Amino acid sequence: MSVQVDRYAVIGNPIAHSKSPLIHRLFAEQTQQNLDYQAVFVPLGEFETKVDELFAQGLRGCNVTIPFKQNAWAFAHELSSYAQIAGALNTLMLRADQSIYGHNTDGLGMMRDLLVNKQVALQGKRVLVLGAGGAVRGIIQPLLEAQPALVQLANRTAATASDLANEFKPYGEIMGGGFDAINASFDIIINGTAASLQGELPELPANCLGEGGIGYDMMYGSEPTPFMRWAYEQRAVQVFDGLGMLIEQAAEAFELWRGIRPDTQPVFAALVQQFK
Repeated sequence: MSVQVDRYAVIGNPIAHSKSPLIHRLFAEQTQQNLDYQAVFVPLGEFETKVDELFAQGLRGCNVTIPFKQNAWAFAHELSSYAQIAGALNTLMLRADQSIYGHNTDGLGMMRDLLVNKQVALQGKRVLVLGAGGAVRGIIQPLLEAQPALVQLANRTAATASDLANEFKPYGEIMGGGFDAINASFDIIINGTAASLQGELPELPANCLGEGGIGYDMMYGSEPTPFMRWAYEQRAVQVFDGLGMLIEQAAEAFELWRGIRPDTQPVFAALVQQFK
């Protein structure tokens, strides 16, 4: 007799680099869950058609990555409070009534990585966030909940960062503008741009990372990203990539889908070993 295998996926463009299938396979082995998780490339402009097709074929849930996080937000029938406020999401789940529930685990994953895994204190700190796309949208509310003194968004298109900051003004001290508006030093700089995927570095002024500062790139790879190298050159005391965030946001999604939370530490250790 065949055993039912529940199907999940990560959807993006590009997607070949994704470690999500490995992460969820390790989670499934650890928690003894019977599931299959695949990476699915979707051409631009075909997100809704492809996801409809996947759910019709039996998909139970999916993660959504660049550049479809805002498409996914519009696609879901019901949104978690984090997804609703963010205007973007990275997790979809098929419910028993065939409706699609959308959640954003990006910010929750990043905050757990920073506060718990990395032991970084955010309360009262000045935080600069680079970028204003779907990935950044997902982290702003959880970041403001940690009560930093200020969050400043900087983006190549100043108006995009300014508009996004205005959306989140009810939740904390936040402002936004272009890279040329960075005229102070910060305790923590978070790179939420896709520049690292292209091997590029956002246009940052010298001395914007304060003494004893921390650099955090939401992207990850086998080598330090250009932003991480820049942070080291600025004498950051700690520099992190986004691998821990990736694993923690995946654990949030896994718990939503399966009702059980995996232990992220052995999975982090396994992926670090793979990158060596």
